[in-house]
Amino acid sequence: MYKETNKRSIAKGISWRVIATTTTIIIVYVFFGRLDLAIAAGILESVLKVGLYWAHERAWFKIRWGKKKIEPFNLWFTGLPLSGKTTIADKVYSELEKLHIPIERLDSKDIRDLIPGIGFSRKDRNRHMHRIGFLIQKLQKNSISTVASFVSPYRESRKAIRKMVKNNIVVYVKTDIETCKERDYKGVYKKAMAGELQNFSGVNDVYEEPQHAEIVIDTEIMSADEAAQEIVKYIKKHYVK
Repeated sequence: MYKETNKRSIAKGISWRVIATTTTIIIVYVFFGRLDLAIAAGILESVLKVGLYWAHERAWFKIRWGKKKIEPFNLWFTGLPLSGKTTIADKVYSELEKLHIPIERLDSKDIRDLIPGIGFSRKDRNRHMHRIGFLIQKLQKNSISTVASFVSPYRESRKAIRKMVKNNIVVYVKTDIETCKERDYKGVYKKAMAGELQNFSGVNDVYEEPQHAEIVIDTEIMSADEAAQEIVKYIKKHYVK
């Protein structure tokens, strides 16, 4: 696959202008038989067309008619630890980037790395969700959509996110806890069951299933690729028409 460079585009524009001006000179010379008049007409035509094109573009730049603004949205992936949220969210993000939507990816691990010392108690988690909501608000003010993946086990924190941000789309990645344990490549479920990790969602802390999720992905019957396509289809239908 080749990408058009700026230098190539400029060269094409200049070559086309030379061809167009030469054509004008030839036409004038054929009709009037005067080379000086033909050259003058060619130069005048080039200058006028460049100026008129600039004015035309500036005028249309100020006209809003025919422009459609894509409202920023937030895809909020929630589910048990190792349910597949991050994998599916990454795939969705990659597909949405292809649509040239201003979009950012937010994941719980990345945010916790940036803000160390965040606890896992109910109070700490809810406070953390408010920070994330505030960040998404700021991004949305700049017309940037977000794909966010957080366990977010409590209904009150998800409700707070819904109130804080525009066009919030909850994607519940529904996965049986036994399946999550089978994917436990980090050993976190084993540590939680052994009492080494406290406030671990699904083991020694609750995970409250969403009651009003816009999209429910059952990973028992749908692959990560199929789930991503389903979510992208939803976005295209409701936000990118």
